[in-house]
Amino acid sequence: MIATPFTPMASLLGGALIGLSAVLLMWATGRIAGVSGIAARLFPPYEDRELAGRFAFVAGLVAAPVLVRLVTGSLPEQTILAGAAVLIVGGLLTGFGAVWGSGCTSGHGVCGLSRLSMRSLVATITFMVTAMVTVFLMRHWS
Repeated sequence: MIATPFTPMASLLGGALIGLSAVLLMWATGRIAGVSGIAARLFPPYEDRELAGRFAFVAGLVAAPVLVRLVTGSLPEQTILAGAAVLIVGGLLTGFGAVWGSGCTSGHGVCGLSRLSMRSLVATITFMVTAMVTVFLMRHWS
């Protein structure tokens, strides 16, 4: 089993930045920072006046690691032990879950819970329980 390093300050800063970006997006546009919905609406038929804002939001997600690299001179070490097939299946299941659940962890877990949405609470509990069961199975039964 691989131990995950405990990084409370980086986690706190990351969480604060995610919360700040969600608040700023809500303040500036009145929209919820659900990344799966924003990304899905980059493609037709969603060509409207908010297309540039959606593109800028996703571009910021892509640019963040570049900024970290420029500021710190390195990127955090990451180890991915899964093969390509597992990553592809996991990505497809995650995408299916985001569509089926009418949102992703950012939309439900960050924005929905802060608005006291019962639907988001159920979705977030489902995400978390599924993640815990998956990690348990992968670490103890694989």
